[in-house]
Amino acid sequence: MDDLQRRMSSLLDWGSFHRGSLTTDEENITVPEWAPLVDIAEDDKEYLIKVELPEVQKDDVKVTVESGTLTISGERKAEKEEKGRKFHRLERYYGRFERSFSIPDDADAGKVNAEFKDGVLRVRLAKSEKARPKQIEVKVS
Repeated sequence: MDDLQRRMSSLLDWGSFHRGSLTTDEENITVPEWAPLVDIAEDDKEYLIKVELPEVQKDDVKVTVESGTLTISGERKAEKEEKGRKFHRLERYYGRFERSFSIPDDADAGKVNAEFKDGVLRVRLAKSEKARPKQIEVKVS
């Protein structure tokens, strides 16, 4: 369990948060720029990174792998006020985001697959064949 926790921690690179502000006619709210929530899981074949991206369009998301780092970036566009429609409160985060993760040594950076469905981005990072456990038959003589 400690090994799993150590591996998950090494995958995570929280980065830093910046401060921004949202303004309505009646109040000024200061909030951090948003970073989508992420779940990371592992089995014997792959790592799975699930990223919550509600109301983000597939074309506004980019997944890259470079120099041992997997980066997920994009933008959630803010709604615009329309005639006859007025916002009273804006608490959800909008704008650009970026999350970066160190690729573990046992992962194959050349085998990354990303799927976007129902507001969740699923990035699968295959483990290299040589890193997978192999069962060796023991012969009795």
